[in-house]
Parts: sequence; C-alpha cells; structure tokens
Amino acid sequence: MAAHQEKKPPEERKRRSAANDNGTSQAQWGRAWEVDWFSLASIIFLLMFAPLIVYYFIMCCDQYQCSLMDPLIDLFMGKKHLSDIWDKTPTLTYRAACIYTLWVTFQVILYVFIPDFCHKFLPGYVGGVQEGAVTPAGVVNKYEINGLQAWIITHVLWFANAYYFHFFSPTIIFDNWIPLLWCANILGYAVSTFAMIKSYFFPTNAKDCKFTGNFFYDYMMGIEFNPRIGKWFDFKLFFNGRPGIVAWTLINLSYAAKQQELYGQVTNSMILVNVLQGIYVLDFFWNEARYLKTIDICHDHFGWYLGWGDCVWLPYLYTLQGLYLVYHPVQLGTANAIGILMLGLIGYYIFRMTNHQKDLFRRTNGNCKIWGKKPEYIECSYMSVDGTKYYSKLLTSGFWGWARHFNYTGDLMGSLAYCLACGFEHILPYFYIVYMTILLTHRCIRDEHRCFSKYGKDWKRYTAAVPYRLIPGIF
Repeated sequence: MAAHQEKKPPEERKRRSAANDNGTSQAQWGRAWEVDWFSLASIIFLLMFAPLIVYYFIMCCDQYQCSLMDPLIDLFMGKKHLSDIWDKTPTLTYRAACIYTLWVTFQVILYVFIPDFCHKFLPGYVGGVQEGAVTPAGVVNKYEINGLQAWIITHVLWFANAYYFHFFSPTIIFDNWIPLLWCANILGYAVSTFAMIKSYFFPTNAKDCKFTGNFFYDYMMGIEFNPRIGKWFDFKLFFNGRPGIVAWTLINLSYAAKQQELYGQVTNSMILVNVLQGIYVLDFFWNEARYLKTIDICHDHFGWYLGWGDCVWLPYLYTLQGLYLVYHPVQLGTANAIGILMLGLIGYYIFRMTNHQKDLFRRTNGNCKIWGKKPEYIECSYMSVDGTKYYSKLLTSGFWGWARHFNYTGDLMGSLAYCLACGFEHILPYFYIVYMTILLTHRCIRDEHRCFSKYGKDWKRYTAAVPYRLIPGIF
C-alpha cells in the first residue's frame, strides 16, 4: 500500500496531518484496545514457549549437530532425560556477562552520544536528526539517525582487532554463544519489565499509553508507544536497530572465523550467507530514516514482543544459517552458488525497488514516472474522529500493481536464498523462511485490516484493482 496526502498549503497541510494522525490513529492504528480469547491464548503461548524454542534450536546445534529430531527421539526412547540435556548446557559465565555488558554499553554510547556525520559525506544518505510520524497523542518525536555510523565504527574496530590488535579472538561470539544467550534473556526481560513499570508510574507521554486491563497482553504487546529516557534514548528505535542488528553481521563473521579455525577454510556457502545477510543489514541502516515510518515504529507499542524479541529472538534465530554451517560446512557447486546468489540479489532488488517506487510516489505526490510511465493510483478519502475529510492516493503502478505487498515477496526470496545456501541435510536452517512467511503474511493481514478501517469502500476499490497480496495470480 502506498499513500500520499493531497497537496495543500504548507500550514494547512501540517495542521490537517497532525489532526488526522492524532484523530484516526487511536481508532484505527496501533495495537488492540480489547483482547479476545484467541489473542490472549496466542500471547500466553508465546510468552511460555518462545524462549524455549530459542533454547531448543541452539541446544540442538550444541549437543546434536543441528538435528531437530534427535533430542525428541532420545527423550521418547528414554535414552536421555531433560535433566541430562540441561546439565550439558553451558551456564552463564562472568566472561560472557562482561562481553555482553560492554557490547550493549558501547552501542548505547554510539547511539546517544555520537551525532551522525555520515550524512555529511555520503550522497543520498539521510541521517542526523529526523522526525518520526505523529503519535496518537499528536507528538512528533525527533530521532538521531546514526545506525549506519554505529555499524561502520563497530565493524572497523572488529576488523582492526582481527588483523592488527588481537585483543580477542574473532571466534569470541561463537565460543560464548550459549552463555551470551542467558545475558540476552536477562536484558530482554529486564527492559520489557522496566517498560511496563515505566508506563504505569512515569510514562514519557501518558496519552500515548494503551491499557487493555489484561496483564499478559499489556506485557507482551506493550503499553507505552514511545518510551524514552531523556531527550534521545528511544527504547523502540534502539532495541529494534541496535544492538541486535548491528551484531547480526558480527555474529556471521564470528561463524566464518570458527569455520576457518576448525576446517582451514571458509566455504562458499558461508560467504554467501555473510554477503546476502550483510546486504540486508546495510540496507536497513542506509534506510533507517525511512524505518521511522514503518509499522514497527508507527504502530507497535514497546513491550516484551519488541524488547525480548530484539534482544534474543532476532540475533539467535536470524543467524541460524551461519551457526548451522559451522557444524555442517557446505561447499556448493558453482552453478548452485551462482543460482542462490542470483535469487538473493533479485529478491533484494525487488524489495528495494518496490519500496523506492512507493517512496518516490509519496515524495512527488504522484508527479513522477514509474517504469517510464505516469503512475496510476486510486483516489481515497477518509474521515478523522473530528469529522474532517482527508484524501490519499494508493499506488497501482509498477510492482504495486502486481501485488499489494510485493516488497515482502522480495524479502521472502532473499530469506529463501539464505536457507538454500545450507543444502538439504537438515531442516533447522529452513526455520527462517517458515518464520518469515508467517510473520510477513501476518503483517499483510494486520496492515490491510487497518487500511480497511481507514478507507472503507475505497479500500475495496483498491483491492479490486490489485487483487493479490504477495504472489501475483496465487495469493
């Protein structure tokens, strides 16, 4: 979906935009006000089992060479007891606690205290102080966009250590992977609990809080929209982008270093995973300013879903391909490697160009060309709570004419490429494509539910013009 407000005089447009966002978002955007039984059951299931799922995947690699079935078979046949598996699991160590504390502290320093300078010499990059979307309370938060800078500084120091200083081994992350898991869980639960307490006693903006009255739902999905400490430390942007995503490429590099240590070489499959996922991470930071207008920042509140998820779920399950390749090195044939690389690059091209078309359409109010032609769109209108009528345009040209969320299709192609690089001996590395398919399909449904609430019959006209969500002709 691509939308753009109709051009109006600057002062009037600003006033109406703020009034619209403030008026409609409470009714149509953000998380639920009331909780049905299915949502509550899903929340309780995730709170109980998501941490166990992460532990199970990592334990399978550590004790069962990445087999997902062997632990279950051992338990069912009586060869092992849960206590046997748990006793073999590395515990929290002082070394891991120090590593993790230094890591998070370093990322906080880079985020809060070092203003962005990359935008001053990188053409096309948008960094520095940027405004986010209007919150339900009518607040426009400002953010210091410096994620690319933090990523560059971190990786320059990493390579300087690996090739010159030698303060620590490049395999340090892999060597402490499970003890670091306990540290990540401690931080994830601590920040989620703190965010909930903060929302009750000292919220950043009380009007941006949503209370359902259900403890489990509020803890999971969050109460505060934009919890902050001071002027610049924004919980949502920091934990969404740092430290997990900055660490993603470092984790993969540590896996590659471990492969080199164990086998004397780094396989082409490991190189593929590092390159393709590295492109994804760099794209995230290059477009961090645009990320301020995505569903994560514009609609999600900050709770366990984001706090724990960004600390634990993201770094531990998004990097399963590299972890798997440490235990099962795969040397792909030339044709297979090229095919997987092309799948990943084409997926990235679709993902990036689809988003670019939407951004171009919005910035020019439709006065542009997409695929060499003037764009087609659906004129839509919607009413704010105060009864004021507003207008938007929904793009139906280019990739947005193929499917309503074709950017997600490109994302899924890239995700599949990561998995295919690992071969077909085990199903564990394919968890990522299964998870991303569920996640992005669910996002499609969430987004379209909001859009239908907002646009009504005009949304039906749009879906008639663009009938497919992800795959043209199929879904």
